[in-house]
Amino acid sequence: MFYRPEEGHGLPHNPFNAIVTPRPIGWISSRGADGQDNLAPYSFFNAVAYVPPQVMFASTSAKEDRGDTKDSVANIRETGVFCVNIVSYALRDVMNVSSGSYPAEVDEFARAGIEKAPCETIDCARVAAAPANLECRLTQIVQLEGPSNFVVFGQVTGIHMRDEHLVDGRFDVTTFRPLSRLGYRDYACVDNLFSLARPDD
Repeated sequence: MFYRPEEGHGLPHNPFNAIVTPRPIGWISSRGADGQDNLAPYSFFNAVAYVPPQVMFASTSAKEDRGDTKDSVANIRETGVFCVNIVSYALRDVMNVSSGSYPAEVDEFARAGIEKAPCETIDCARVAAAPANLECRLTQIVQLEGPSNFVVFGQVTGIHMRDEHLVDGRFDVTTFRPLSRLGYRDYACVDNLFSLARPDD
């Protein structure tokens, strides 16, 4: 099968996000200028640089009460900070609750019964139970082709890791089974690992 996106695929569901898988989930917490907290998962997310450490996530839709975007991007425009919370398998259900299209005044932490903890380097809440949290300062927001497509880049200014996931000096993802997004309504978690030596090792 071959198709041109502008001509359509003819399938019951768009296969694009089933092809680009798995995708890590950036569970983004933000705080508006009014102090309102927000928490939402984004599967267009990744790390993009080591020194200094930087991450990105993309928001691709809008809400009527936020104009051209959603709560996360609107808050980050106002305050210039956000936190990436890593999603473990144990947090899958509360993460899913936080994905709802709620009005801007709804605090998803409270809606989903998620405990907050303060960040250290930025004025933002983080998910206390997350296996790791990346505190970020906004570096740039890039508008992409198409309506409401924005990529948010941030520099990581603080990193939290729960001690129980540090094993022999390594952050062991098998101890919390990170969640990833597949296509449609599908998810996967990391249950086992294998290693490959690089040619230059």
